[in-house]
Amino acid sequence: MWLISMLGWLLAGCNPSSAPPPPAWNAGKLIVAVPEAAQGAEAELAKELVQLLGKFLHTQIELLPMPAENISAALQGHKVHLAAAPLRSKTSTTLRFGTPYQTVREQLVCNSDNPLPKTLAELTAANLTAIAGSAQEMALHEAQKNFPTLQWQARSKLTADKLLTEVAEGKVACATANELQFADARNYHPNLTVVLDIAPPSKLAWGFPSDADTDLLKQVDKFFTDIQKNRTLPRLLDRYYGHHNRLDKLDAAAFIQATNTVLPHYREMFEEAADITGDDWRLLAALAYQESQWDPLATSYTNVRGMMMLTEDTADRMNLSNRLDARENILAGAKYLVVIKESIPERIQEPDRTWLALAAYNQGFGHMEDARVLTSRAKQNADSWSDVKKWMLRLNQPEVYITVKHGYARGGEAVVLVENIRSYYEMLKRLEPDEVSTSYKLTKPLRKLLRKH
Repeated sequence: MWLISMLGWLLAGCNPSSAPPPPAWNAGKLIVAVPEAAQGAEAELAKELVQLLGKFLHTQIELLPMPAENISAALQGHKVHLAAAPLRSKTSTTLRFGTPYQTVREQLVCNSDNPLPKTLAELTAANLTAIAGSAQEMALHEAQKNFPTLQWQARSKLTADKLLTEVAEGKVACATANELQFADARNYHPNLTVVLDIAPPSKLAWGFPSDADTDLLKQVDKFFTDIQKNRTLPRLLDRYYGHHNRLDKLDAAAFIQATNTVLPHYREMFEEAADITGDDWRLLAALAYQESQWDPLATSYTNVRGMMMLTEDTADRMNLSNRLDARENILAGAKYLVVIKESIPERIQEPDRTWLALAAYNQGFGHMEDARVLTSRAKQNADSWSDVKKWMLRLNQPEVYITVKHGYARGGEAVVLVENIRSYYEMLKRLEPDEVSTSYKLTKPLRKLLRKH
């Protein structure tokens, strides 16, 4: 009897759900599971949201990065108060879910160079791979109810980026990914294709233990309600995912090819400009590619010329005598971007500061300010590119542009330019890894130079 009792005690101790909970979240520290940094945008978004939650709750935050397959056990084992991870919310006896904050399609992605499956019934562990514990694997479990023969290989310690790279390289036949992960991977691997959606769209939400504190659940729900209402959440989603799906496959492939064949001839010039201005050289290179495809002799029908496509007025302002000199054009364009940034109110933070400056680089500072005025009139955030770009798009509409100081503008061109640069910049950060900070700082040499203008 004693042995049976002891065995029962030991088994209970091994049960994750019986582990003692961490100290109360409102006792001074909220312990939160988040995706590992390797998960990219998902991890960055989660951390930013959690920091905002800490301010909302006036409590200290402790982050515990972990792979997707460990999150459920961490919640059931009471190692964390909540998981700020993109979980597929559904009815569950072991977990609870908060307010959904994003809806994404879960998709079957395959290599278009190979024969493609027509239904989920054709998929087995030999030709389908999913990341263990991911929202995609949860969707597969749901799909399995309609396709009992559906099987897959669940792999741990793997990112969506690496998994889709394996598909593109032919190492894996097909994989699951959400639409945002696919859109990002397709920029690097044009042979990836979506075959079908594997289940209804995922309503992504944060997870909690099944016996989570009711007050914590209410507070987190209120937090998401508030950041949805004040548009903080839409702006963050736009920051991390708004540029996805902007480039088509040919654009992305051409950019990668140019990065390998053309960029090496000019990289030192971009780095020199970055040293002077404090900007990331990859941002300057992305701007130049969008403007001229890194062609130093590029000339538009309006006589905008050179690598950074500068007007005569801008060239004169930057003391540039030969717009077709690649080095001088890059330096002048980089300095001009700084001049624009310096004209933007100091309260506007990165990355919105840069996106607004790029819009002004394209259409002029006055038109960008007109879009900000319209944004304010609509009681939206004039310091956020996510809101301002909606009004940039309307600067070609008579009923709109007659109400602002600088009148008509091809605002749509500015929006396309900024969103494309965001895509090219993200691609360069992966293709050309660098430790350079992307935050904007005006260097002393440039301050002296700008005082002369």
